[in-house]
Amino acid sequence: MERGLAGAMDSLRLHWPEYLMEAAEVALYLFLTCIFASLLLHPASPVRHFIDSTTELRALMGLAVGATVVAIVVSPWGKQSGGHFNPALTLAFYRLGKVGSADALFYVVAQFSGAVGGVCVAKYLLPDPVGRDAVRYAVTVPGVGGSLPAFIAELTISFVLMSTILVASNRETLTRYTPYLVALLYATFIILEAPLSGMSMNPARSFAPALHAKYWHALWLYFTAPTLGMLVAVEVFLRSRGGVPPFVQNCTTPTTNDASSATG
Repeated sequence: MERGLAGAMDSLRLHWPEYLMEAAEVALYLFLTCIFASLLLHPASPVRHFIDSTTELRALMGLAVGATVVAIVVSPWGKQSGGHFNPALTLAFYRLGKVGSADALFYVVAQFSGAVGGVCVAKYLLPDPVGRDAVRYAVTVPGVGGSLPAFIAELTISFVLMSTILVASNRETLTRYTPYLVALLYATFIILEAPLSGMSMNPARSFAPALHAKYWHALWLYFTAPTLGMLVAVEVFLRSRGGVPPFVQNCTTPTTNDASSATG
């Protein structure tokens, strides 16, 4: 136990900059998500006067979020920390042996803390539009089909996201395009899948808005489905390679000099 505690303290001493970077990345992601949701969903927003179609509004949201993901991942901080900003993704890379146990723990804590902080900043700067019922801090909720379809949808898109990261990052011709492929998936999922679950793929992304909105309905599925989907993708990928772990080349992690991820 003492050895484990000493290892955790060493990780904290050596990698605290990466933990803070992860917190800042997910804070920015949640802050901008709240801003985008306010611009596109608030009844008084000028955008709503020009666009009535919910599909077109989701398309704009998808483009905005996708661009945000790319910007964060390819930024210097994103490259240094690995650009996870997603606890489910961090756990998947922990399963692959790309992130140590202490780093994984501190990453997850940083990601949840950053997510809450990002929504706090949005709430402070724009308390009325961000908190309105039409926006509700960009909270993720199941669609009209209920929790089961939302769970299946979140599991599926998380599986696809993780599989894309693993496959693209392990092919020399695709490695450089991995962040853009991921951003394309984000945009596509927001357009097509959001009516089913709100499109999360990220426990921290769903927790922070739920905390501020005090809306806890079906939060469990946004913790379990993305994590399960990404872990299943890892197992499928490993079995397809006969157990050989991947070399994910996009950006560094605190524990290795080869890469561990492409996005959150």
